[in-house]
Amino acid sequence: MFDIGFFEMVALAVVALLIFGERLPEAAANAGRLLRQLRQMAAGARRDLTDGLGPEFEELRMSDLNPRTFVRKHLLDPIDSELEDLGEPDAPRHKASPRPLGQRERPPYDADAT
Repeated sequence: MFDIGFFEMVALAVVALLIFGERLPEAAANAGRLLRQLRQMAAGARRDLTDGLGPEFEELRMSDLNPRTFVRKHLLDPIDSELEDLGEPDAPRHKASPRPLGQRERPPYDADAT
């Protein structure tokens, strides 16, 4: 996650000992307490949101509120399942992000769409 190696961790521990000295256990306990309170606040906010939305939104996950997930779930997945129902298992899948255009490359033009 942080991509910290062994020697970086040792260096951070030495710096922490130099800065905090004898107060290091107290600082670590305060940091742990703060993290626990933040987690409790996030869980409470999530619980309040699900309680406020009602029983019809019980299966709602926070990741469903992401616009990319919403578009993929409600717009692109039905298209893919319809193509599979039509017997086209090798139909092209929708990409989340198209490839970038070259410096002098023009964007595609579809005369039927305009």
